Amino acid sequence: MEATPPSADEIVVLTSRGVRERRAASAVKSHNFRHSGFLAASELRRIRQRHEQFVRSLAARLAIFLRLEFSLQLTKVHIESYQKFIEPLSNPSYITLFKTEPLKGAGLLVIPPRLSLTLVDRLLGGPGQMPPDNRDLTDIEVAISDQSAMLILSEWCNHWPEMRDLHATILGHENNSKFLQTSPPDTSMLILTITATISEQTETFQIVFPYATLEPLMRLLNPELNAAEVPAPRPGKPRWNAGFDEVQVPLTVEWHGLKMSAGDITRLQPGDVLGLDPACAAQVLVRFGNIPKFFGRPGTSDAKWAVQLTAPVAP
Repeated sequence: MEATPPSADEIVVLTSRGVRERRAASAVKSHNFRHSGFLAASELRRIRQRHEQFVRSLAARLAIFLRLEFSLQLTKVHIESYQKFIEPLSNPSYITLFKTEPLKGAGLLVIPPRLSLTLVDRLLGGPGQMPPDNRDLTDIEVAISDQSAMLILSEWCNHWPEMRDLHATILGHENNSKFLQTSPPDTSMLILTITATISEQTETFQIVFPYATLEPLMRLLNPELNAAEVPAPRPGKPRWNAGFDEVQVPLTVEWHGLKMSAGDITRLQPGDVLGLDPACAAQVLVRFGNIPKFFGRPGTSDAKWAVQLTAPVAP
């Protein structure tokens, strides 16, 4: 007997038990494996913590750079395909294409024109007021805005001390997202959404990184193995540097234990005899370069004063 074919609002699915069942089409969600979340929840949490530190430092640098009250807040960290990210971008937009050497891929710094024009106005000595409308930036305004863009990108590179020689370069600019072709449409992108507040005026800009850029950085964020599970390295025997063989080190010997009042010291005359406690006189402190190193016993050797080292000074 043949099974009844599913209706238009039903889908046959294969369950985890290996049984085919009919489910309502509305209960089944499609999944694009090319756009699967390449960051686990724990990894996304660690990368958000790193970028929260970056945003705090960036706010301080921009406030000093602009000599103006400037606050930033990391409002969102999420993953989206390249195509879905660029489709809703407004036109005109001010998009800076950049590359962080030696990482792969090209990133995007998307700053609303109103915010870029505000930064330009402030850098030219103005009050830093946002214009009422968005408009395309002139070539001179783009060149001035690159100063702020490089400051943002250099600060981001500084927050990855694990990767040496990380530096950013600007590749170009675009004002229409339809002409952007920096990544394939289904490429997973990490999007940082940051809210900027200047003199009670608020705008939002975004920093976008493709998967190829983040892959080596995520390996740096992986937690290290538990120190208890890793055997401690065996300390090697220290080696003497022969270059110190001829260095002259002053050596002094001193007694402790004799105390006198300031008045008695003022009355001392040549020929006076000071009595020493035999226990104190039998032990001296030996200093190398004014650093106490050994206790010793005073005496003579070959008709010269000498000190026999008896014990090291406890550190």
